[in-house]
Amino acid sequence: MVQSRERFRPVNGPAPSGDLLLVIRRHHLSTAALAATLALAGPALAQQSPEAVAAAALRSAPVFDGHNDVPEQLRDRYRNVIGSFDFNDTTDVPESYGSTRMHTDLPRLRQGQVGAQFWSVYVSANLPPDEAAVTTLEQIDVMKRLIDRYPDHLEFVTTADEVEAAMRRGHIASLLGMEGGSSIAGSLAVLRQMHALGARYMTLTHSRTIPWADSATDVPQHDGLTDFGVQVVQEMARLGMLIDLSHVSEATMHDAMNATGAPVIFSHSGARAVNGHARNVPDSVLERLPQEGGLVMVVGLPDYLSEDLRQHGALRAAERARLETLWRGQPQAVAEALAAWDVANPAPQATVATMADHIDHIRNVAGIDHIGIGGDYDGMATGPVGMEDTAGYPALFVELARRGYTRQDLAKIANGNILRVMREAEAYAATQHGLAPIETPVD
Repeated sequence: MVQSRERFRPVNGPAPSGDLLLVIRRHHLSTAALAATLALAGPALAQQSPEAVAAAALRSAPVFDGHNDVPEQLRDRYRNVIGSFDFNDTTDVPESYGSTRMHTDLPRLRQGQVGAQFWSVYVSANLPPDEAAVTTLEQIDVMKRLIDRYPDHLEFVTTADEVEAAMRRGHIASLLGMEGGSSIAGSLAVLRQMHALGARYMTLTHSRTIPWADSATDVPQHDGLTDFGVQVVQEMARLGMLIDLSHVSEATMHDAMNATGAPVIFSHSGARAVNGHARNVPDSVLERLPQEGGLVMVVGLPDYLSEDLRQHGALRAAERARLETLWRGQPQAVAEALAAWDVANPAPQATVATMADHIDHIRNVAGIDHIGIGGDYDGMATGPVGMEDTAGYPALFVELARRGYTRQDLAKIANGNILRVMREAEAYAATQHGLAPIETPVD
């Protein structure tokens, strides 16, 4: 049940009225976005092939991806010393997690028609708060250094207008997103300084519940957000920082939407009705997105896409537990028996079509205006079959065109919807301009 609690009223003043937000959302489209909309309203493209429809859409609206973990790879593989790192080819790099191949480099981004990218400055959820804050600063630094090394391809930006301007110049607009509220070490002052350094979204939690917000994949402690968690969300909205609800519990999702009139995003999540993983977005939240103005940027991680694969993983975990009980103290026997089980029970595959199924469901529940793309490349072992790395995005758009999505629909999914949401967040922040920062006492 969605609860509206008195404690969620903005602490600095009233939120804009529904009528004002509607005006904001109607009148903060750029000239380029309006022109694109008019251009897409031309003759029907029904006679064109799905490939032609997808190609036309991506030419006019390159992919704006919500989540890529290259900064994590730079830390794991290079310890952030990137003098020898060549972003022109990452198919043979120092080994990490058993792989010498990354999902992302400049040629594959170009092949994938990526025009804008949120780079995730992720740090481990297991770090103590102060160490998490320092590590986040190091990840912001290394990604900015990487962007600066490739000025012909990458351009650091912080606003929707700057994204569109960079794409017009043929650059990949590069933004920073923090993954996990532990990065601010429980301090609104740190949050404000991360924003000043260019961070334009923060995922409220990662894999673990933190002192002010429940995670989707950990034991809940707060029934959503604490009072301080509400202040974090409200301060993010005041700053114009996107509130990212990937990784958070369902109660946290609702509490965050209740806390502010600013739009929310899911930077890399699927639909829970298609795959029941807790990381995915339930229909109770999807049904609110039209009113809230937010969107789900659909993830490419196979375990979150394929329900068959999720069920297979649960069966394999149960089999491992059974074997470890049967063969206590005999790890070799467990490994051999589990290997035999794997041969007899091959894992199902997530495909481009599986990813499109999530988009179909979100369209059916929330509408076409509330869908984006958040691949999660270089934060997983592989993308779905047919989209194993960042070069694969066009295959998804061909599949959607094959299902009847129009060129205008595809342009919205590719970048129109996330650009609109960024402008709504910027416009909401403008309405809060006269309000003082939320102050909390330091320890």
